Amino acid sequence: MNKRTISVLAAGAAACVALAGCGGSKSGSGPATAPSNPATVSGNITVLTNRTDLNQDGTLKKYAAAFNAIYPKVQVTFQAITDYEGEVKTRMNTSNYGDVLLIPPSISRKDYPKFFAPLGNASDLSSKYNWIDTGTVDGSLDGQAYGVATFGNANGFVYNKKVWQTAGVTSDPTTPAEFIADLQTIKTKSTAIPYYTNYHDGWPVQGWSGALGSSTCDAQANADMATDPAPFSPGKGAGEIYSLLYNTVHDKLIESDPTTTNWENSKSLLATGKVATMWLGSWAVVQFQDAAKKAGANPADIGFMPYPAQKGGKFCSVTGPDYLQAINSHSAHKEAARAWLDWFTDKSGFATDQGSIPTQKGAALPATLADYQTLGVTYIELAQSKAGTVTQIDNESEVGFFSAPNTAQQLVDVARGAAGGSLDSVLTGLNKKWAAGISTVGS
Repeated sequence: MNKRTISVLAAGAAACVALAGCGGSKSGSGPATAPSNPATVSGNITVLTNRTDLNQDGTLKKYAAAFNAIYPKVQVTFQAITDYEGEVKTRMNTSNYGDVLLIPPSISRKDYPKFFAPLGNASDLSSKYNWIDTGTVDGSLDGQAYGVATFGNANGFVYNKKVWQTAGVTSDPTTPAEFIADLQTIKTKSTAIPYYTNYHDGWPVQGWSGALGSSTCDAQANADMATDPAPFSPGKGAGEIYSLLYNTVHDKLIESDPTTTNWENSKSLLATGKVATMWLGSWAVVQFQDAAKKAGANPADIGFMPYPAQKGGKFCSVTGPDYLQAINSHSAHKEAARAWLDWFTDKSGFATDQGSIPTQKGAALPATLADYQTLGVTYIELAQSKAGTVTQIDNESEVGFFSAPNTAQQLVDVARGAAGGSLDSVLTGLNKKWAAGISTVGS
């Protein structure tokens, strides 16, 4: 499995995020310095990962073998976790949460120093890596960095080009209304499911929040939510995104029973033309191309489409990090853990293998973004100055726009008639909760 960048699923143990006494402690949280001599680095380290698929097919072992060619005295053991967010957050109530791990995104930034070892001055690291400010306490480059991205993504819709073209849709929609009309055309002129929610797994439908910024071409979209008591109003970023999701479901352009969806199976469904469209990150393109190969379909049918909105005649896509890698502040083998983190980021080729944007600055964009290059999509990075505050508001308000699937699933349930309410009542309720969260965090 995987997830989208910028906003991902986070379930369970919510109280721990807000409490200073959970999990890590300041004691023992010394820096994880980069080793200078690979021959002297030793230790057994556990690496936590959400990539159950790469663990099962042996891919992760191949990376470990390549690492051991340079660091022969470091033994790497992977723990692949299906419910990564929920299980790891629970384990973080103890000191036993691996040596290297992916930071659960609902962990408050102010708590990074308790849970993770500092990796070095953020300003220095930012000269080498993208998105370093997302791994700092306050979203600036003035202090220490605690996380480094595995890779980066753009956001958009993975879609089956053949299905869209066969239905007569040959250009990317530029407005939400055009997008709905195109899905309706696909429903009328093909047997494919126009849009697949992946509701059951949760994180894919929650991932619609990753469109924030892309929908308005606004790098300040997330920062504005720190002070806006009604960000889910129609016409605003979050409100526009949820309105499009609601209308897609309400107009019956999705699978017949969202509660029975299956993420792994959905790859084959889209790859073989049984499904036309899904909202995901650019990381997903390679996985769907692989699914096409396995099913005997054409990988070239897999395309990537921007959010249906333009500014000045240009599409926009937010780029940002996928999971951030970090080192457990309690690790007894920080040097070995840092050796793995650095090698995996700099030398493994993992980002390229996944068709994603490399963390290293100046690296070439992946072939998976060729469609965006053709369209002249403008890439933007969301401001990080208020990111910590927004996360706190998201948690305190229990909206979970960025961190949990519940709200997006509720929206889908209302839209399909499985729960009472309307689009207006849902958005009004979210604004009320968000405003209360601002009041709480600011008090």
